[in-house]
Amino acid sequence: MKPDTLRVLVAEDSPTARRLLVEILRADPAFEVVGEAKDGVEAVELTRRLRPALVTMDIQMPNMDGLEATRRIMTEMPTPVVVVSTLVERDIQTSMAALRSGALAVLQKLVGPQAPDFETEARRLRDTVKAMAEVKVMRHWPTREEGPMPRPPVTQVLRSRPEVLAIAASTGGPAALHRILSGLPAGFPLPILVVQHIALGFATGLATWLDSASKLEVKVAEDGEALRPGVVYIAPDDRHLGVRADRCVEVSNAAPVGGFRPSGTWLFRSATRVFGASMAAAVLTGMGQDGLEGLREVHETGGWVMAQDEATSVVYGMPGVAVAARVTHEVLPLGDFSRRFRELARVEGG
Repeated sequence: MKPDTLRVLVAEDSPTARRLLVEILRADPAFEVVGEAKDGVEAVELTRRLRPALVTMDIQMPNMDGLEATRRIMTEMPTPVVVVSTLVERDIQTSMAALRSGALAVLQKLVGPQAPDFETEARRLRDTVKAMAEVKVMRHWPTREEGPMPRPPVTQVLRSRPEVLAIAASTGGPAALHRILSGLPAGFPLPILVVQHIALGFATGLATWLDSASKLEVKVAEDGEALRPGVVYIAPDDRHLGVRADRCVEVSNAAPVGGFRPSGTWLFRSATRVFGASMAAAVLTGMGQDGLEGLREVHETGGWVMAQDEATSVVYGMPGVAVAARVTHEVLPLGDFSRRFRELARVEGG
């Protein structure tokens, strides 16, 4: 074992794809590839034996696929897992399920050095693996479903029912959104705008996956479409999501904010300009501090701000900085967001 290196296990059934991924990682001396698995069975066994800092996980593999291997790893010996997948629809949907089972991120497979943006994408892959290896993952029990937890008292009062909900999330966000949206009823009376940091190419798959789990319509946002109650609008790949003055959806290729496009801050600022105090914003699990400055504007304008609590966040970065900056009105465990959204929208049984 080399000193001060990040020990990675690569799980990939294709010898060519596996070799490419190993070479990409080894191009940075910070990485040590300690094992290679050609199926999910080997991935689980080598994770148990080698105890790597992180596993890169293919999805479609013989004997045991990447979804089941992720479930086993997160149940038996919790280890950061990054899914490396194709953009085939079936693989994308299985990758989303792996995120729900505890994988931290999903990345697109690289085609090879002949691609014009290969070096940029290879660097992005290495950067993501480094960042995810720092996450302290928790054991996932497949059948465990925690109930509502006691909430601290809310010291401020919402002035009126909001007209829109805006949400920002990053690491751990897809699983959190799945949990929240599946708990909202058909006929939910508010439109919901969502910025989720996810690798290029996966926004449509994320929307499809969330749509299948929710009674609401979940779709990738289109510029100029009218905001409709009970519809969840997901920011498209590499585009900001916001609201125009006529209360229609705005999709923009404006410059990144704080390095992010889409950006939570861009969404919150845009919605605040249109709805003012008649909006509610939520920041969920995620790395970094995207959304903070936008939440500050929501708070100052009189809108309602919620943050996920540390205990249920995969990474307490984005919600943590919002809480520390005192721009939140309430801090909730993940299991309470659906109920709270129903209360804010004044849905019967909320």
